[in-house]
Amino acid sequence: MNVDFGMLLHSFNSIFTLNVMFLIFVGVTAGIAIGALPGLTATMGVALLIPLTFGRPPVASLSMLMGIYTGAMYGGAISAILIRTPGTPAAAATILEGYPMCKKGMAGSAMAMSLFSSFVGGIIGCAVMIFMSPLISGFALEFGPVEYFALAIFGLSVIISISGRSLVKGIMVGFFGLLLASMGLDPISGFPRFTFGFSELMEGPSFIPTLIGLFAVSEVIANIEKMLKTEKVQAKLSQFVPTWSEIKRSTAALIKGSLIGTFVGSIPGAGGDIAAFIAYAETKRSSKTPELFGTGMVEGVAATEAANNSCQGGAMIPLLSLGVPGDAVTAVLLGAFVIQGLQPGPLLYKEHMDLVYAVFASMIVAQFLMQFVGMAGMRFFAKVILIENSILMPMILVLSMIGSYAMRGNVFDVGLTIVFGIVGYIMQKYDFPLSPILLALILGPMAESNLRRALVISGGHASILFSRPIAVVLMVLAVAFLVLSFFTHKKIERRLAELAVKNDDNHVT
Repeated sequence: MNVDFGMLLHSFNSIFTLNVMFLIFVGVTAGIAIGALPGLTATMGVALLIPLTFGRPPVASLSMLMGIYTGAMYGGAISAILIRTPGTPAAAATILEGYPMCKKGMAGSAMAMSLFSSFVGGIIGCAVMIFMSPLISGFALEFGPVEYFALAIFGLSVIISISGRSLVKGIMVGFFGLLLASMGLDPISGFPRFTFGFSELMEGPSFIPTLIGLFAVSEVIANIEKMLKTEKVQAKLSQFVPTWSEIKRSTAALIKGSLIGTFVGSIPGAGGDIAAFIAYAETKRSSKTPELFGTGMVEGVAATEAANNSCQGGAMIPLLSLGVPGDAVTAVLLGAFVIQGLQPGPLLYKEHMDLVYAVFASMIVAQFLMQFVGMAGMRFFAKVILIENSILMPMILVLSMIGSYAMRGNVFDVGLTIVFGIVGYIMQKYDFPLSPILLALILGPMAESNLRRALVISGGHASILFSRPIAVVLMVLAVAFLVLSFFTHKKIERRLAELAVKNDDNHVT
């Protein structure tokens, strides 16, 4: 498909009407609010607001949903940076650098970079979606069980880069996450494993309650413990855009994050959370100062937010071209298309080309409106950290419980959140990183189920894992990434040791 620029410009004319622009604005604003609230994911936001599109023309309805999708993907970073609670799973990686920046009094800088990166990533994702849809969707169609297994292994190779100061502790936590991922029904036989008699664990530990417990509730417990001696974080509330020096430092991270996000997003079943962790790991690996990651590096925020927001454009590629959802949000959007009497896939490009271009145009417009709404609300968002801890911590705890319950309407999930909150607190106390658990929970089921399917197809012969070119390339990349990350980690240890010796010498002097 060659891009018809005339039709694209005409599509902008259909978007630039008072009614459609208002609906996109409402969608973006609602999406940011939903994304910022722990537990209310982008998927839930789109699903909740689909009824508002009933009876409206397709262009207006789908434009509003694109606005919600765009806003929610950015909104998750707000709570991740300010209160160490990712509003959406895709923002989990943003905590790694965003929250340390907040603790250093750089909340305004972190939020400005997250908004700018979300905008840049979203625009690049849209551009790739417009120009590369047929090529990328054809590539994504080649993915079978073997390729998905290789992709999961490549994703798991990132664990070394997000292990913090101790490689051994990071690997231990990763294995613990894989153990948790094995809970639930066997993906092939359907036999229940490690459910301890709880029917609620038939699908394994629910991801959202686990996420909220590990990062939000654990932080509440830690703050209660040191409430009397906690220094108040001061935020610079006047910064709405990153400084020129921050943009220069983060340019490579922005580009790499956007391209990684678009590619990963275009693979059905992957998503922004996987893309963000991979982008963060690659940015850390290629940095000249990898030892400073984890202390509040603005390029880490840029990479993760560019990656998870560019996933929007990537995930829309297989949906529009093949009728195959790229992630959970586009699965809900598939239902919205069907409600409008439209069937995504090759016929959509032939019979409703004007609507396809209208979706392209609405996603681009939504990026600009997200930037506007985000800048307008920046001062309000950043004031969250000025609330006294004695008030803020109970508020976070209540929001966490509500978010955990809202996902499935199940009290069991609230208990699960508390349990993982305690686990997360203990792990933090002994300097165990939490992020490898999330990565293992995301990728563990993908790796196991696709490995088992591939072996069933081959009659138990492991050679099938090396019989597909894409899988072999991903496996080689995983090994290469592991080796490079290992040497990067050793370089970090060496530099930290040199700094410690230098500080000791200065102290003696």
